[in-house]
Amino acid sequence: MDVSEVKKICEAESVKYGIASYVDVHGASKGKFVPLNHFGQMFKGSELFTGAALDGVPQDISDDEVAAMPDGAGMMICPWNKELAWFPSDLHLNGAPFEACSRNILKRQLAEAADMGFIFNLGIETEFFVLRPDDQGKPVPYSDRDSMGKPCYDVPIMMDNLPIIDELVQAMTDLGWGVYSFDHEDANGQFEIDFGYSNALTMSDRLIFFRMLANEISRKHGAFASFMPKPFANRTGSGAHYNMSLADIKTGKNLFEPSAGTDRYGAGVSELAYYFIGGVLRHAKAISAVVAPTVNSYKRLVRQGSMSGSTWAPVFCCYGNNNRTNMLRIPSAGGRVECRAPDIACNPYLGAALMLAAGLEGIREHIDPGEPHRENMYNYSDADITAAGIECLPKNLSEAIESFAADELAPKVFGDDMFNSFTQFKRAEWESYHNTVSQWELDRYLRLFG
Repeated sequence: MDVSEVKKICEAESVKYGIASYVDVHGASKGKFVPLNHFGQMFKGSELFTGAALDGVPQDISDDEVAAMPDGAGMMICPWNKELAWFPSDLHLNGAPFEACSRNILKRQLAEAADMGFIFNLGIETEFFVLRPDDQGKPVPYSDRDSMGKPCYDVPIMMDNLPIIDELVQAMTDLGWGVYSFDHEDANGQFEIDFGYSNALTMSDRLIFFRMLANEISRKHGAFASFMPKPFANRTGSGAHYNMSLADIKTGKNLFEPSAGTDRYGAGVSELAYYFIGGVLRHAKAISAVVAPTVNSYKRLVRQGSMSGSTWAPVFCCYGNNNRTNMLRIPSAGGRVECRAPDIACNPYLGAALMLAAGLEGIREHIDPGEPHRENMYNYSDADITAAGIECLPKNLSEAIESFAADELAPKVFGDDMFNSFTQFKRAEWESYHNTVSQWELDRYLRLFG
C-alpha cells in the first residue's frame, strides 16, 4: 500500500499516530511515533535513529543516522490502543538499505530463495508465560489453582486465564492471523497459541508484534507476558518452533510435499526437503546461537528438568519423523519441516535468515541427511550418540556463539558488521553471566569449607 491508501485506512479507523518500528539485535521493537498528518514524510524516511544507542545495531556515535522505511502492507492497528498503527520497517542508511538491519538480512535471503524459484513459508508456534507478582513481588502464575503437578492441557487453569487469552486470541483473529487452537502448556502459567503460516517476512513481523500484543493485553489484567525461554528450573521452557516449507514462486505449490518416488526415507517429505534438512543439520550449531540466543536458552535445551519427565526440547543435531526428540521433526501430516530448537526470545528475522540460507545450501549441494531417527533420542547415552556419529547441540551460549563465529555461512548471511556485532555482543553477554556470583553458588559454597 502507498501512503495515501494507508492514510485513508487510518483516518477511517481514527488512528492518531503511526509507529515506524524496527528491531534491535534482541528482536525488541524500537521506533518513533508520528502524527497522521506527517505520514507522507515518515514513508520517505524522515524518522532517523542513532544505531549506537541500541543493542547490536552496529554504528559509531559519529556515523550518520539510519532511517526507518515503513512497510505499508505490514501495518497493524494496535488492538490495545486503536489510536496507534504499527509499521514494520526496514532501516536505510544514506538512501540505501542498511546492511546490518535484521529485516534487511532476512529480505536478502528471501531474494536468494526467489532467484532459485522458491517462496519460504514459515509458521512459528508461540509459547509464553502469563505471570503476576505475588505479595513479595515474586513472579508466579496468574492462576493459583492446584494443577496436581502436570498442568499440560489443563482445562480449569485455562479457564482461569481465559480473560487474558481470549482477548489475545480475538485480537489475533481480528488481525487476520487465522488462530486455529490454543492450550495450557506443560508448565504452570505457560500457553501456546497456534495460527496460520505465511511467508517468512510476514511471520517474522507478526512474532515481533505478538510479543508486544501479549504483554499489553496481560498488563490490562494485572499480569505480564514473559518470553524468557525458561523462567522456572523444574518446568519446561518456551519454544518458538519453526515450521518450514518452500513453495514454487510461480504456482505457490508446496515443494516439500512428496510426489510418487520422491520420499526416499518414507518420512513424509520430498527430495528437496531432505536436501534442505541436510543443509540445516550441517549448520545446526551456528543456527543455535541465533534461534536460542540467550544464556537462559540453554537451560531449556536439556534432556530432563520438568515435572512431566522431559523438557520436550532437542539436544542433538538430528532429524526424524513425527518424533519430538529430534532437532528437526517431520510432523505426521508431512509436507513441512519443524525445527524445535528456536525459543520465544529469538530475533525471528535473523533466525529465519540463517535457517533459510543453510537449507538453500543443502539444496544446491544435494546434502543427504541420512536415515531419519524414529526412536526416543533421550534414551541414548553420550557414548551411543558418539557411536552413531550424531553431534550434540551447544550446551551453553558460549559454545553456541563460538560455533557461530567459526561457521563460514554466518558472515555471508549477516554481513560483516552484523556478524561482528552479534558475535561480540553475545560473547560479552556470556562473560557477564559467567562472572556473576549466583545464589546457587552462595547456597552451595559460602559455608561449605569452614
